[in-house]
Amino acid sequence: MMTAAELPHSATGTKILPGDFAIWLFILAELSVFALLFLLFAITRARFPEMFANGQANASIGAGLINTVALLTSSYFVVAAQRALLNNLRIKTVINIVLALACACIYLVVKSYEYMHIGGMGFGLSTNDFYFFYFGLTGFHMLHVILGMLVLIFLSVKVYLGHYHSGRINEFESGACYWHMVDLLWLILFPLVYVLQG
Repeated sequence: MMTAAELPHSATGTKILPGDFAIWLFILAELSVFALLFLLFAITRARFPEMFANGQANASIGAGLINTVALLTSSYFVVAAQRALLNNLRIKTVINIVLALACACIYLVVKSYEYMHIGGMGFGLSTNDFYFFYFGLTGFHMLHVILGMLVLIFLSVKVYLGHYHSGRINEFESGACYWHMVDLLWLILFPLVYVLQG
C-alpha cells in the first residue's frame, strides 16, 4: 500500500487525495461493480415496469429513510472523529467512532426487520426479477456496511492504543474514505430501488 510520501501531490505540496492511493483504487473498483449492478437493475426495470412497481410497493420507504438518516449521521461522526484526531483528542475520536458504529447498528436492525417483513409476505430472491435485485443489491450493500463496521472497530482500537495522531493519520483516512463510499452507495441505492419508477 502506498504511503503518504508516494501519493500524488499538488503544487503546494499537499496531498490531492486523503488516505492511501490503494484505497482509492479499491473504491473505484467497488463503485464500478455497483454501477454495473445499478445499470442492470435500471435496464430490467425498463423491461418489466409493472413487476418492479408492484415490488416497490412492498418495500418500506420509511425504513429506507431511517437507514438513510442513520448512515448519513454515521458519516458525520466519522468526520467528527477525524477532526478530533487531527487535534490529538484520542478519547473524543474513539467516542465519535462508537457513535458512528451505533448508527450503523440502527441500519442493520432496520434492514434485518425489513428483510423479515418482506420474507414473511412470501417474497424471496427467486420470486421475480425485482426481488432478485432488491435482496441482491441491498444484501451486497449490507455486507459492505458490516465490513465498514469492522474497519471502524479496527481504527478505534488503534486510536485508543495511540497508534494515530495528527501527524500519522493516513491509515485512518483510508478507513474513513471506505466508510463514506458505503454511505454514498446507499444514497444511490435507496432512491433507485425504493422510490424511482420506470
